[in-house]
Amino acid sequence: LKKQSRFLLPSLGWLILCTILFTLPASAFPSEKWYTKIPMFDKWVHIGLISFLSFLFCWGIYKRNDNAEKNKRNFIVTGIICLGYGIMIEFIQRDFIPNRSFDMGDVIADGVGSLAGVIYSFIRYIKK
Repeated sequence: LKKQSRFLLPSLGWLILCTILFTLPASAFPSEKWYTKIPMFDKWVHIGLISFLSFLFCWGIYKRNDNAEKNKRNFIVTGIICLGYGIMIEFIQRDFIPNRSFDMGDVIADGVGSLAGVIYSFIRYIKK
């Protein structure tokens, strides 16, 4: 591994964790659904997981390269890829995971999370 590649390791670890969580069968969740009392809990989970994923990849990109113009473009591409990941996960849930389904609301939440991670990264790392 190149020395600079180590900055992408946290994002890859988070990607693996997100994939595991998103692909758990419905039976893996507690039968006592305390979390259903929280409005749109599932959507907040998607926003949180994907926004942190997007931010971690942007952080890794920033640490590897200090060119602001390149980083702007790479941050936007990162956001699009994270949204694509969220959409892909929804299809995987629908087609391969028992008792899980495609939810357009989750896709929207993934888009919000992806955008939030990129916007935060722009604010934090792109100098004006």
